Amino acid sequence: MAFDLDIEGMVFEAARDGAGAQGSASAPGRERAVAPTLTEDDLELDFSLRPKRLDDYLGQTKVKESLGIMIAAAQGRGEPADHILFSGPPGLGKTTLATVVANELGVSIRTTSGPAIARTGDLAAILTNLEEGDVLFIDEIHRLNRMVEEVLYPALEDFVLDIVVGKGPAARSIRLDLPRFTLIGATTRTGLLTGPLRDRFGVAFRLQYYTPEELSLIVCRSASILNVAIDEEGALEIARRSRGTPRLANRLLKRVRDWAQVRGDGAITEDVAAEALTFFEVDHLGLDAVDNRLLEVLCVQFGGRPVGLTTLASALAEDPDTVEDVYEPFLMQQGLMMRTPKGRQATAGAWEHLGLVPPEGC
Repeated sequence: MAFDLDIEGMVFEAARDGAGAQGSASAPGRERAVAPTLTEDDLELDFSLRPKRLDDYLGQTKVKESLGIMIAAAQGRGEPADHILFSGPPGLGKTTLATVVANELGVSIRTTSGPAIARTGDLAAILTNLEEGDVLFIDEIHRLNRMVEEVLYPALEDFVLDIVVGKGPAARSIRLDLPRFTLIGATTRTGLLTGPLRDRFGVAFRLQYYTPEELSLIVCRSASILNVAIDEEGALEIARRSRGTPRLANRLLKRVRDWAQVRGDGAITEDVAAEALTFFEVDHLGLDAVDNRLLEVLCVQFGGRPVGLTTLASALAEDPDTVEDVYEPFLMQQGLMMRTPKGRQATAGAWEHLGLVPPEGC
């Protein structure tokens, strides 16, 4: 037995038995419009849309104010800024903030990532090529090799590099002086950072999700750079569906721009944005087809009863880790799903979102 669910113009076929379990909510390998990770599609626009100065950076007000004080103080003393750690979910602007700090300090920035520094020699080559006051940015710093991390400690504290030359009885240690520099680390998994490394950062900032109003300003700024006509209501409509993430907001803006150019007159209004995003299967809460399919499975297929992770993953034809790491967090943040000792269960908000009446006892 099957019936249709109509959510913001998006139609999903819900099955009461297992027949619809392998539904095509997302084709294998299909890229999600609401994925927060950086994709190749973002790269062309990403660098042109990144703000270069603190005054251009929108949102994260408290972080901006703290950075402004730190940078001004460092410049007043003629010293490099203290080491900085940025943490938070993907797409909130950690890399952009690192570039902004370097620009405000008037120094060069060298960018790398934790997995790219596989050996201590790689780190030594990077550090010895730095100039006085430069910024070294390490993305995904929680994935640094432990041997490399040990070499990094004296470089952060004393600006020296201890390297071992030779092997066996002939081996000897050489200490090299390094120019004073600022390390900026970025991580999405603060808990995976070792205590000694975390303690060597002078200041740590946790970036928060953006409000729709903040994202609306970002969308307007990006639209002006891209020469796209957009009104405030259209920008706010895109912002509301961007999951609090600037990277998603810019990506959705690009898709709405394409839709408006082909199906409309090129200008983005609230109606145009809503129609375009519904076409791209992003509803008014920022949920895509996979998210709605997951809620549908919980509410309809399993009747609102708790469902184990493995069972839920099988019903969605997805890997359990993917369900747990990719889909669940945002649904729980929105209060649409909860984890119980018996399994995953839809909340009253999920039933309301799907336009269904929960059975008694749910």
